[in-house]
Amino acid sequence: MPREPVGHGAPTSPQLFAVTLAVLVAGWFWLTRPWLFGGVTVPWDAEAHFRAQLDFLAHALHAREGITWNPYIFAGWPQISDPQSLIFVPAFFVLALIDPDPSAVAMDAAVFVQLGIGAVAMLVWFRDRGWHPAGGVVAALAFAFGGSAAWRLQHTGQVMSFALLPLVLLCVERMIERRSLLWGLFAGMTAGLLALGRDQIALLGLYWLVGYALVEIFSRPDRFTHFVRCLPAGIAGIVGGLLVVTVPVAMTLLLAEGSNRPTIDLDGAGKGSLHPAALITAVVSDLFGQGDQAVDYWGPPSKAFGVTDLYLAQNMSAVYAGAIPIMAILLFGIARGRLLAREIRYQSIAALFFVLYALGRYTPAYRLFYEVMPGIDLFRRPADATFMIGLSIALLGGWLVHRFLTERPLAAAPMAVRAVQGVMLLALFAALPVAFGLHAASLPLIWKPLVTAIVFSALGLAALAGARALVAVPGTARTAAAVALLGLFTAVDLAWNNAPNESTAYPSATFDALARDTRDPVIPFLEKRLRDDARGDRRDRVELVGLGFHWPNAPMIHGFDSTLGYNPLRFAYYAKATGAIDHVAIPEQKEFSALAPSYDSLLDDMLGLRWIATGVPIDKIDRKLEPGRLIEVARFPAIPGIFPAPGRPETFVYENPRALPRVLFVDAARPADADAIIETGKWPDGFDPRREVLLPAAALPAGAVTPDPDPAGTPAGRATIAAYHHVTVDVDVDAARPGWLVLNDVWHRWWKVEVDGRPAEMWRADALFRAVAVPAGHHRVRFSFHPFSGALAEWKAKLAAH
Repeated sequence: MPREPVGHGAPTSPQLFAVTLAVLVAGWFWLTRPWLFGGVTVPWDAEAHFRAQLDFLAHALHAREGITWNPYIFAGWPQISDPQSLIFVPAFFVLALIDPDPSAVAMDAAVFVQLGIGAVAMLVWFRDRGWHPAGGVVAALAFAFGGSAAWRLQHTGQVMSFALLPLVLLCVERMIERRSLLWGLFAGMTAGLLALGRDQIALLGLYWLVGYALVEIFSRPDRFTHFVRCLPAGIAGIVGGLLVVTVPVAMTLLLAEGSNRPTIDLDGAGKGSLHPAALITAVVSDLFGQGDQAVDYWGPPSKAFGVTDLYLAQNMSAVYAGAIPIMAILLFGIARGRLLAREIRYQSIAALFFVLYALGRYTPAYRLFYEVMPGIDLFRRPADATFMIGLSIALLGGWLVHRFLTERPLAAAPMAVRAVQGVMLLALFAALPVAFGLHAASLPLIWKPLVTAIVFSALGLAALAGARALVAVPGTARTAAAVALLGLFTAVDLAWNNAPNESTAYPSATFDALARDTRDPVIPFLEKRLRDDARGDRRDRVELVGLGFHWPNAPMIHGFDSTLGYNPLRFAYYAKATGAIDHVAIPEQKEFSALAPSYDSLLDDMLGLRWIATGVPIDKIDRKLEPGRLIEVARFPAIPGIFPAPGRPETFVYENPRALPRVLFVDAARPADADAIIETGKWPDGFDPRREVLLPAAALPAGAVTPDPDPAGTPAGRATIAAYHHVTVDVDVDAARPGWLVLNDVWHRWWKVEVDGRPAEMWRADALFRAVAVPAGHHRVRFSFHPFSGALAEWKAKLAAH
């Protein structure tokens, strides 16, 4: 049986809870209306990265193409292993099942619905603990629409992980209180879904939840007895969690081993630290101009503030979660010491931890966290903990509202407390903003946000006082009025101070290139050229360079095979060979490599890079390119509303006439070290991929293989693509003599090959690609992707080696 509520208030009646829920839902609709009905969408990563991931998932499911391998970016990518693929995010998976062509509005709605579910879970958790529903509704709204949940909406994966935290918290609480196997299973499965986010919010959230569970169990007088009674539910939780996380997390770990960034060093992570000055945005929402498009951002990091070595966007330094919770924390929680109360002490300590973590290199604490806590070295930006700071503000602020409304009597503050309160208010609403303004020579810019903060803070305190007066006389109607007063004020506060801005909302038309029925002329031009040339042995690739932030992953939506893309993860050998980086939003971001020092390179020819679309003339990107080596085939002028980038008046499309077919059949082979080729950028002397293949020495035990001289120079055979799908590629081979079929798709160990239905050995060929030996005659060769059996075999090998 559950214990009695731990709070000071009476349990919330069903009628009062229904009113509280209605207030929360009304606030949710009000705060989400710009995105759901106002013609704006969440920009940046949400569109440039995650919308393409969702579209790929939806189209692959409805076309029955397979969702585990993505042929459209970086010449091939294991989608099933990518922590940002959205495959294991239930809200997006359901959306993809329902809608084969999810819109930006549908994607934004899925994010807000999950945040709404988290807010409801927060409300229920407050109710379970017997805390006042007014505190619950303030906490729920501050959680879902405050801090980084509001300011960093573009980081879709992290937002979805964050939204799960109250739901896991609620399940853990009920598992501990009720010692229920079912709630234990729910706790494990929801924690597993959180872990599937495989991001820093998930990691920090899991640490926080484990700490919470331990404190809840071992802070009781009957701690050991209760621990024993909780064990069956805890075991159910472990089983539920393992059922959810084992396969995808195991695959991601294997991907990380061969990726470009298996770990982040301490110095690299420190460059993603939150500057201490940014913490003032918890009180003064837009002090530095993060959300005001009329103001050039002048806070850290910026030249104006004198801090430029932090790799953070301006919206990452915003943590405002509402006037009521932050004023309650400052004046009631800190000044009066209420945050040291036993029932909230763990959350207070957690909040301090999250602040120290977010500050990163600015305190010695982060080094300790980095060196001691497993998993921290996988992430590059301690400032991501601003999400958790927002969670702490919501929880602590909501609990303090509960205490403020239920504590009877509320003693007058002693003079020392009033002095502390006055000093804090003076520092936060006068001294620090003025000092920052003077430091950055931006003093005139502080007054508007400062006055706004003072007004909302004063109104928030007045609303608190009004709510206390309402609940002073018992009665459901008066309590409901207090809930409505604080809930609706918080909604208005967050709608004003965390309003849609250049970091969180762009007109949907901005991303027209990502619509399947786009009006952008570049897309249909490339589609036609690729379709017309896709025959026999050809399946050409494209490269999109300097067209804008949301363009690199457009191939995932429009079905282009591309050499580049937008993803922080890439195969290490592919990135080294091609120079591929996270994205190429602007021309200056295009990088070449030792093996591909120019577009006029053998590697690009082997990749089948036929079409290149750029935002500037190609010679401004590739300084080594000789005239005539690429042919300009089209030029598209800017179109208002479609090509809005001011630095991109035209789009240029070039053809590489030397691009090789996707499949080749050759009868000569020689051994070569693929890694040495990539490192030095040098192919073996005389290498011609149309006539021979480079293979590991193990594939050629007798050394070099050379066919008998053929005076007539007849080809060894012909390869034709019979069918090309995401996870299978069928090739017909007509071989005049034995040789090698080369498929110029990126090699990965989970791909297998069959010749006429019989398993054969697939080798890494020509540094990056795939090859299989084929005897003379007519044969059907099938390449197929087997991630589950492949991953299982790898883990078995690892365990056997230890």
